Amino acid sequence: MKTLRNLKFLAVALAFVVALGTAGFHYIEGWSWFDGFYMVINTLTTIGDQTHPLSHAGRVFNVIIIIIGVGLVFLAIGSLTQALLEFELQNFFGRRRMERDIGRLTGHYIICGAGRVGRSTARELARRPAQFVIVEQNEAKAQKYASENWLMIVGDATQEQTLRDAQIERAGGLVAAATTDATNLYIVLTARSLNPNLRIIARASEAMAAKHLQSAGADSVVSPYVFAGQRIAHSFLRPHVVSFLDAATTHLGMDLEIGEIAITPRSPFAGKTIENSRIRQDRGLIVLAIKRQAGMRFNPAPDDRIEAGDFLIAMGEPQQLRELELTAGAEPSGSRSSGSQV
Repeated sequence: MKTLRNLKFLAVALAFVVALGTAGFHYIEGWSWFDGFYMVINTLTTIGDQTHPLSHAGRVFNVIIIIIGVGLVFLAIGSLTQALLEFELQNFFGRRRMERDIGRLTGHYIICGAGRVGRSTARELARRPAQFVIVEQNEAKAQKYASENWLMIVGDATQEQTLRDAQIERAGGLVAAATTDATNLYIVLTARSLNPNLRIIARASEAMAAKHLQSAGADSVVSPYVFAGQRIAHSFLRPHVVSFLDAATTHLGMDLEIGEIAITPRSPFAGKTIENSRIRQDRGLIVLAIKRQAGMRFNPAPDDRIEAGDFLIAMGEPQQLRELELTAGAEPSGSRSSGSQV
């Protein structure tokens, strides 16, 4: 930033010298404005092509222009060189630092594609916050989000080496959010072969693509167009239900969040009933459901038992949910918790 300020100052100073020299030759020697301007440019560039013979006063004035102007030109060249070097060094060390940060990731999410879906996913994960890295093949599109300070890899997500660079072996999940279903299919196939335990969510544009993506190894498939159509229809048919879901899953100013709480074997809630856990009485949280391998238990009764390996779907204030996660022995927020603060 200091170098840029210096360049701006030198540019203004040079413009002032050019204007001063042009006016000086015009009034001292009686030359035309263009001849005076031409003489100043010749002097500053050290070409030495004299427009007209100079008088003694003109020579003295020209010496002053040479000393000041040429000095400013060399300073400007030095500052410009410094700015270019700093820019290149910042890019180099910035890439190295990003590579180191990506190399230390674990339990993170890989977002393949920086389009509208990938961008929205990244912003939601960043707001949690959760660790993630974006893989984007288009360098110009990747540079658009440089100000976000997101970890970014410019490369083809269908290639094994690119996903390995994103530390897919240690990742917790992957989003295939490329613009075409064929590309997402290749991404899913490659990712599943590299990490069989990875949770993969894929974007599908066409309805038929969902079946192929799931066959390739995607755990779930999201179609933005189907979701948008369902949302519009529900807004007509069940507007109050949609308003409630908005309040619980989007940022609308309410201090409310729906979270997913993992119950580990060492959790103090393991083996207790909903009533004995006192989650609602002591923490003010509402347990909406219990997710088990056998299925989802909605609106659990007070005598329903919480077992190790269960996931509690609870709603309440974000801070209370964070405290419950810690108490339950859940993984760090962002790797197991889902939902959005509103």
